[in-house]
Amino acid sequence: MFRKHENMVAKATSVPAIETPGDEVFIVDDDPQISDLLGLAFESEGYRVTSFRDGETFSAAARQRAPACVILDVCMPGRSGLEILKDLDAHNFPAPIIVMSGRASIAMAVEAIKSGAFDIIEKPFLPEALVARVREVVNAWTRRPVQGSATDILPVDFPGRHKLTRREIEVLSDILTGGTNKEVGSHLGISPRTIEAHRSHIMMKLGARNTADLVRIALTGQQH
Repeated sequence: MFRKHENMVAKATSVPAIETPGDEVFIVDDDPQISDLLGLAFESEGYRVTSFRDGETFSAAARQRAPACVILDVCMPGRSGLEILKDLDAHNFPAPIIVMSGRASIAMAVEAIKSGAFDIIEKPFLPEALVARVREVVNAWTRRPVQGSATDILPVDFPGRHKLTRREIEVLSDILTGGTNKEVGSHLGISPRTIEAHRSHIMMKLGARNTADLVRIALTGQQH
């Protein structure tokens, strides 16, 4: 799943020192080799790491305290990462949750987003890339309360708006400015694949058949 573990850990030490509020990362993965590898990468950059081998232990800890970020594997014995997201009520969890998957299909990505994941990262990846990704996600998460102006382009009400989460409203607002998945993802601090999953879920909630349909519903309130 990961390639050249020793080399990947060595490369991870080149990531600049962290500049994020909060320094604890939860890693939830039943594979001890991957969990230990990621733990070394994050600890080498000054993070405190707590690892969990199963969802039940993680869920119990998460109800006691919140870290800066959670890294959650989808495929684990017992309850899957998606089931854990739902059980934890991830939409209301006070920290971003990044889902890891070796087979991040659009259907799986949409389900993860629906269940409250903040972002999705596909395996295999280099540990230093995940360290940098966590830094970006935590920064984006802490900026969320002061980003209200991003939704000003949307009408106060339109058919289906009440069905959308705050993150989906932010994504929809950026989509309506004409931004690509990459541009919207860069602005919001999440990956293009996650934006694609959000877009698919928003269209499903609003009953839009395509992007043009989505724009018409959001800006004019007219449905087909």
